[in-house]
Amino acid sequence: MNLQTYEQKHTALLIVDPYNDFMSKGGKLYDVTKPQADAVGFYDNMRRLVPAIREVGIQVIIVPHHRTRPTDFDNWLHVNPTQIETKRKSCFEDGGWGGEFHPEFGPKPGDVVVLEHWAQNGFANTDLDAQLKQHGISKLIMVGFIANSCVEATARSGMELGYHVTLITDATAAFNPEGMTAARVNAKLFAHAELTTDELLAALSASTRQPAEAQSRNKLVNA
Repeated sequence: MNLQTYEQKHTALLIVDPYNDFMSKGGKLYDVTKPQADAVGFYDNMRRLVPAIREVGIQVIIVPHHRTRPTDFDNWLHVNPTQIETKRKSCFEDGGWGGEFHPEFGPKPGDVVVLEHWAQNGFANTDLDAQLKQHGISKLIMVGFIANSCVEATARSGMELGYHVTLITDATAAFNPEGMTAARVNAKLFAHAELTTDELLAALSASTRQPAEAQSRNKLVNA
């Protein structure tokens, strides 16, 4: 791994679907994802990773799923089973608690919240690509839900669009262990890097040290 990969001005952390329904106790999808989240230490890792990202000034971008509304998919020609089930359960309900952002992992001042994706890919029919380009971002760090669904689809599309993609393997979760396995297998086909939270934090530390060390060397050379 190149420890210089994550320079602040060209890197963004993408937090995918940080809704109460996923990440808060009582959320509609919390119990089914919690075993996989607990197995990798998702919540503890997010509580270390997200503040560290903010501290070094890396842009945080929220990539939210479509909030469920009563008229969703009316007269659509092709609605997939996941969309049908999401509507049936009113997951991420517009105007409901489950469709609100998690208080820790949702947006803070200075974050970018992109338009909602209707299915799995955070780039499809949203402004994510435009926002990244306008902010000068070329490198994406991916965390959130679901590992083999929205995180994977967004990351894979990011690679296809020319972005450098890093998956944080212990800061994402799935509906079942098989989903976690699928995410790890598929990642080999598109991700530029797969890191743990500890490895990312080490890379961020090295990246922030490097400019200071360079300035010190310049001072010595010019003295």
